[in-house]
Amino acid sequence: MTVNKKVVNNDFADVMFNRHSVRQFDPNVKITRDELQEMIEQATTAPSACNLQSWHFVVIDTPEAKEKLKKSVLKFNYPQVDTASAIIFVVGDTQSHVVYRDVWQKVYDDHKITKEKLDQIFGTFLPMYENATPEFLQLDATIDGSIVATQLLLLARAHGYDANAFSGVDFKTIISTLELDPKRYIPIMGVAIGKVAEEPLQTTRYDATTQIEFL
Repeated sequence: MTVNKKVVNNDFADVMFNRHSVRQFDPNVKITRDELQEMIEQATTAPSACNLQSWHFVVIDTPEAKEKLKKSVLKFNYPQVDTASAIIFVVGDTQSHVVYRDVWQKVYDDHKITKEKLDQIFGTFLPMYENATPEFLQLDATIDGSIVATQLLLLARAHGYDANAFSGVDFKTIISTLELDPKRYIPIMGVAIGKVAEEPLQTTRYDATTQIEFL
């Protein structure tokens, strides 16, 4: 996959430090599916455990899909669901290791690693996932999904939009509502994207020195 690396806003400080959680979007702003797909493709350059890329995305960008999504969204999140140009729901894929050979075979075919390295990966990482417990696979997918969702959150702003990450959903029903297999996928978070309609809440961060330990 060739990723388009162009963005509207390439000012990292602005993207990072002026990002705020927007819950009221301009409902008249539309984002094309081509651009949404581009943002997702750019987000998937995020790191993942053993390059497993255990994430999956469901795009909700029609009134009908939004109404269906609201069946599993807590009511305080309705405003952003109703007004966002799109909600990209990120889920974790606990069976991504099934295609693990294909991913690394492509890396080898592209002459990015040696045959010795390929054999080492297939002999080390693949058996670990094939014999892993469901809890291990779920935790791995949660970490991967959280990283890619954060990258997506920042990329939305880099594309000139505003966004909000939320997990206020019914975790027991959201996967079925998204028409996915609950035995394979686990919920991570939704990312609502659009143009801000009202000034978002300005919050205060904790003093980071109270949250750090040096060993």
